[in-house]
Amino acid sequence: MDAAQDGIPAPDIAALGAAVTLELCGSWDHPPPCPLAPHHTRPEQKGDTVTLRIIFATEPANEALVRSRIDSALRRGSLTGPDGRTSEWAFLGGVPGVLDPSEADHARRLTGG
Repeated sequence: MDAAQDGIPAPDIAALGAAVTLELCGSWDHPPPCPLAPHHTRPEQKGDTVTLRIIFATEPANEALVRSRIDSALRRGSLTGPDGRTSEWAFLGGVPGVLDPSEADHARRLTGG
């Protein structure tokens, strides 16, 4: 899944991945694997815009729920970290992506394979 963010100003890009982790796992500090959907986030920043690439693995029956939770986390538009610092962003939208062949090994690790 790819999601674009428009920073206000550019957010702490780690907060975007942390927001997804918090929504999917209930905490960003937990032992692996993630209970609902083991995942990996990769942010790419160009100016004030951050594109967040999210790879996740889940049972087919849970895919819609996982996508919905990811959208919810990013639409929330802010996250306060354990240090008390709040990062804010504007969610521009997200779309399901296609796994790139260069991501295949990482995807296998997420599935425990």
